[in-house]
Amino acid sequence: MTLSEDSTFYRVVSSPGGALSTLFLVTVIFVAIFADWLAPYSFEIQNLPMANTPPSAEHWLGTDEFGRDVLSRIIHGARTSLKVSVAAISVSVCVGMFLGAMSGYLGGTFDRIVTAVVDLTWSFPEILIALIFVAIVGAGMYSTMMAIGIAYLAQFTRLTRAQILSLKNETYVEATVSLGARPLHIVFAHLLPNALPPIIVAAMLATGDGIILEATLGFFGLGAQPPIPSWGGMMSNGTAQMFTAPWIIVFPGLMVALSVIAINMLGDSLIRALDIRSQVRTA
Repeated sequence: MTLSEDSTFYRVVSSPGGALSTLFLVTVIFVAIFADWLAPYSFEIQNLPMANTPPSAEHWLGTDEFGRDVLSRIIHGARTSLKVSVAAISVSVCVGMFLGAMSGYLGGTFDRIVTAVVDLTWSFPEILIALIFVAIVGAGMYSTMMAIGIAYLAQFTRLTRAQILSLKNETYVEATVSLGARPLHIVFAHLLPNALPPIIVAAMLATGDGIILEATLGFFGLGAQPPIPSWGGMMSNGTAQMFTAPWIIVFPGLMVALSVIAINMLGDSLIRALDIRSQVRTA
């Protein structure tokens, strides 16, 4: 079975950036899924006599202030970071697509209300919205998911609405309306499928931002709570040993940076493969 040169996947991985980013992200996802088997040590068992041990043959990335293996915590932290960011962005995409699609197609009072609320939230940075939400609800992994989902809801609502507004006057939509199709059928069967490519790319890029936002909340102690490891939480714990045991903060920070770079590179490759720039229309 050969991969067609016309396929989107082939066009993405045919570039060096797309191939490297795909390989890296697949590896991270694989590690996150099988963290329980791949981690050489438990992520929560403390070994105080081994505290702040530098990288060695026994502990490849060293140990933290409690003697826990940094590599094992990074492996389990990948599960936390991916789980939070992917789940949050997925919910944000689904809700944002529904609101944006119905707002753009129906118009009228519903559109004005949705647009007003979206524009209000759009005026605030995502980190501020997330911090306010977590401060109200409380710290934790699931509140972090909800905070990130709410923070990026306006982005997908606006993007979907813009795409629906540009598509709803197309001839095939008018023909469907003349045949007596209901609005929900028109939106979900005809409009949204044609609006998906830009939304998929935006969701991929937002996932990278979600990883940063999750790491930021974790750094402030508002993300996943101990003993659950997260890259941001590890970086926060490592600040006190920045000069005596820099590996505690450097390696988790490196994983955040590499993951976000890989997602952005893959997103750029997907934009070129799908020719998104010629499809996206602004509201």
